[in-house]
Amino acid sequence: MNFVFDIDGTLCFDGKTIESTIIEALTSLSDAGHEIIFASARPIRDLVPVIPSQFRYGKLVGGNGCFTSVNGNVSANVFTPNLMEQLHNIIQTHQLTYLADSEWDYAYTGSLEHPIYKNIDQSSARNITITELEKICKLVLFNPTQQVIDSLEQLPLSITAYKNENAIDISPLGINKVSGLERVNVHDFIAFGNDSNDQCLFEKARYSVCVGDNEVHKYASIKITKENVAETILQLKEKYIAEELRRH
Repeated sequence: MNFVFDIDGTLCFDGKTIESTIIEALTSLSDAGHEIIFASARPIRDLVPVIPSQFRYGKLVGGNGCFTSVNGNVSANVFTPNLMEQLHNIIQTHQLTYLADSEWDYAYTGSLEHPIYKNIDQSSARNITITELEKICKLVLFNPTQQVIDSLEQLPLSITAYKNENAIDISPLGINKVSGLERVNVHDFIAFGNDSNDQCLFEKARYSVCVGDNEVHKYASIKITKENVAETILQLKEKYIAEELRRH
C-alpha cells in the first residue's frame, strides 16, 4: 500500500526535525513492504533536508503539487509569462511581501522571522529578485487583503489559504498534492495530513488521518494528536498488511 505523508504539522513540529519514534515507525512501515511518499507544501529543495535519508530518493511531491521528484530527478510546473505578469502587477499595486519559488532558487521579501523563511534550505539556493527568476512555480503572498484575494480569484490559479500564517499559497490552475501524486503514478493511498492543503488528499485517500484540530479534519477518516502519530502509523501498517493478505 502507498502511504502519503505531509511534513509540517503532521510529522515535523519544529520546522527542522522528525522525532525518532516517528522515523522508526516510518522505517517499520517501509520494511513491511509499504511505499512511503512525502507530499508537502515545501518545494523539493526544502523537503529533502527534513525527511529521513533513506526516503530522499523515493517519490516526493513538493510545493503542493508544483514539484515532483523521483530518484532525485526534479520536475516542476510553472506559471505562464502572461499569468506571472498579472501576478506581478497585483504584488506591485498592493505592495505585497512574498516568497516566489523557481525550480531551485527563490525570491523572498517577507519577515526574516516568519516560519516559512526559516524552513528554506538557504545552503543550496539563492535568494534573488523576482525578476531574476527565469521560471516561477509557486508563490506565497503574505497578509493579503480581501481585495487581493478577489483579484486572484479572477485568474486561472489554485489558491490555498493558511489562516494561522495569514498567507495564501498560489499555484497554476489544477495543481495540488493529488495531481502531483498522479504525475508520479500514485493513485491509491493512505494519507496523513493536518492543514487545508491536505483536504484533496483526504478526499481521495482510501483512509486518511488528520493530525491536530484544524477544521480540515472533517474530511479525514480520523483525527489524532501529534503524540499518537507513530502509534497510528504502526497500527495502519498491520491493518493494511492484513488486508493485502486477505486479497491474495
